[in-house]
This record gives sequence, structure tokens and C-alpha cells, in this order.
Amino acid sequence: MSLVASGVTRHYLRHRKSHTALSGIDLDIAPGARMALVGESGSGKTTLLKTLLALDRPDSGTVTLDGTPVAPGSARSLRWFRRRVQYIPQDPATSLDPRKSVVDLVATPLRLLGSEGDHRALARNALAAVGLNERFLQRRPSELSGGQNQRVAIARAVACEPEYLLADEPVSGLDLDLREQVLDVLGELSTRTSTALLVVSHDLSVAARLCSDISVMCDGSIVESGSIAAVLTNPSHPHTRALLDAVPRLRSN
Repeated sequence: MSLVASGVTRHYLRHRKSHTALSGIDLDIAPGARMALVGESGSGKTTLLKTLLALDRPDSGTVTLDGTPVAPGSARSLRWFRRRVQYIPQDPATSLDPRKSVVDLVATPLRLLGSEGDHRALARNALAAVGLNERFLQRRPSELSGGQNQRVAIARAVACEPEYLLADEPVSGLDLDLREQVLDVLGELSTRTSTALLVVSHDLSVAARLCSDISVMCDGSIVESGSIAAVLTNPSHPHTRALLDAVPRLRSN
């Protein structure tokens, strides 16, 4: 059983003309998988991510979790889904309430999802798992670095022990050292908890660093899929080759 997109199509009106954002997308994220979804800006990655998260409804096709259809709805009707599928945003600064302390930020989803146990204790455990100790608990987002805020966003996502983590460009705004630290955190969490991980990125080096499988998007379609090793060493689609040419150091590894 998996998180599956089947034949997903999405159209938008752009400048009074129909624009196809997704064209018959099929994607299967198995339990415990570590998959990258890569492509240039405008390729459809974000639209597909929103659809997988039940934040957008496809014009045709379905998204299912273990065979159960998933679509946008009320917070109550999607509670079962949010417990199992969580999201790590690209820019945590826009999603972390600046008025709340770190421990409250992480505990809030636990309360909203009706998770069992001591929510603040669970939040402290999640923060410890991403390397933020007791001295960070009462700080506000404005008192943290970009990397620390991203760790808070990860802790908030993993606190309810989801089965699937969907991450949108999780290190794009970080410098090299912080980027490596956050990638280490994501990799260690996924390995330790067997949580499936979908990483959406334009950066093939992030995919190679963190994932074992990859799907490449271009103009609303998945144009190539396979193992990281196979796709990055022997790409079959011109778009994949163009992405590789933008990161020449991958070819020498």
C-alpha cells in the first residue's frame, strides 16, 4: 500500500488561456521509500506536491493513500490523512507563527490532530531528534537562524510520527554548512523511523545526497523515473541531461 497519484491532470487559466500544469501523472510512493521529484521552475513539481497533500484537487485522476481516495476537505475530514502524511515547507519563516515559542509551534499540530500523549513532551522529543535541546524551547522564530528554523519545521512535521514526509526544496535557502546539516537530519530521521520521504527540488545534488529513486518532471509530465544511480549515470531524456549538465560534479562521483 502506498501514497499514489493515478492519471492526475490539472489545468489553470493563465492570461485567459488554459495552461496544463499536470498531464496524466502517475506516481507511487511506497512505505519507507526515499524519492526525489526534480525539475526546473514551472515543471509542475509544486502543483503535484499540493495535490499529493490534498491542498489542490485534480481536474481528473485520483490521489489515494492505501487505496482510500484523498482530496481537499475540512480539517476534521482530513485528520486521519494529516496524521500519516506531513509537509516540510521550503521557507519555514512563512509558516512558523512568530508569536509562539518553539515548543508551542511543534506541539500545536499534535493538539489539532488529536494525538495521544503529553503534547509538549512529544514536542520536546521531536526537537531533540533534530538537534534542538532545552535551551531552544522558549525561543521565538526570530531568535533562530535559518537552519534552526528549518529544524523546527522538520520537528513539527515528524512530531506526530507520520508515515510519509513530503519536503519542498528543504535546503534551498541555506548556506552549504547548514544545508548539509539539514540533509543529515532528514536522512537520519527517515532511516531511523522508516518514514517515506519525497523531496521536491530543482537540485540533482540534493536528490543524489538523500534519495534512492528519482522522477524527473518537465512541462507537467514525468519524463524519466528510476533509481538515482541509473538515471544520473545514464539519463535517457534530454531534460534530465540538461539538469545534469547544470551540476557537472555529479558526473564525476
